[in-house]
Formats: sequence, C-alpha cells, structure tokens
Amino acid sequence: MERWLIVASGAYGLLAVALGAFGAHGLRRFLDGLADGAQRAEWWSTAAHYHLVHALALGLCAWLAGRGAGAAAAVAGGCFAAGVLLFSGSLYTMTVTGARWLGAVTPIGGLLLIAGWASVIAAGLRLR
Repeated sequence: MERWLIVASGAYGLLAVALGAFGAHGLRRFLDGLADGAQRAEWWSTAAHYHLVHALALGLCAWLAGRGAGAAAAVAGGCFAAGVLLFSGSLYTMTVTGARWLGAVTPIGGLLLIAGWASVIAAGLRLR
C-alpha cells in the first residue's frame, strides 16, 4: 500500500504542476476570448490548487501506511485519489468545455476529500 500511495502522490503532483502551468500560460489565450473566461480561469486555478495539495496528502497517507496506521491510511488515500478525480477533474472539464452541469459532481469530490482528512485523523490515532 505504501508504494502505491507514494507513486500516486508523485503522479498526482506531476500532473497538478503540469496542469497548473498549462492553466497559467496556454489556457489563458483560449479563455481570454470568452465572456465567462475569468470565471473559467478561476475554476482551473481552484482545481490545480486542490489537486496539488491532495497530491501531498497522498504522500502523507504513504507515510501513515508505513508506520502501521492500518486500513485508515489506505481509505484516506483512496478518498483523496477519487476526490481529486471528481473535484478537480470536474472543474478542469468545466473550464475547457463550459459544461456547467458538471458543477453537480464537484461537491461529491469535495466530500471525498473531507472523508480523506477524517480518515487521516483515524489513521493518526491508530499509529503505534
């Protein structure tokens, strides 16, 4: 489990930095021509921020897993991984497509991120 969480942390971190850079540079030209371009740029920025923070949180889960925190560390990692996909993924997709209906998916991802942090608490309490 520890290895998977470390690899996921690195992969999510790499992708978050790459997408953040794309949003700050390449995507701006596309968004500048849109009436709601400023709003969409804000969505992208929020997505990249939460994405990067939770890439680091996956690293925390790996650390907890390596110290005997049990299943709670794995649950936290799963919640963070899925939460980023739904939360940040829906915001990234909304930014590019303008499909605002995806905003209904974003809170589900947010709830998974919250559940991940609750699981980190549980994992911390189980440390030996």
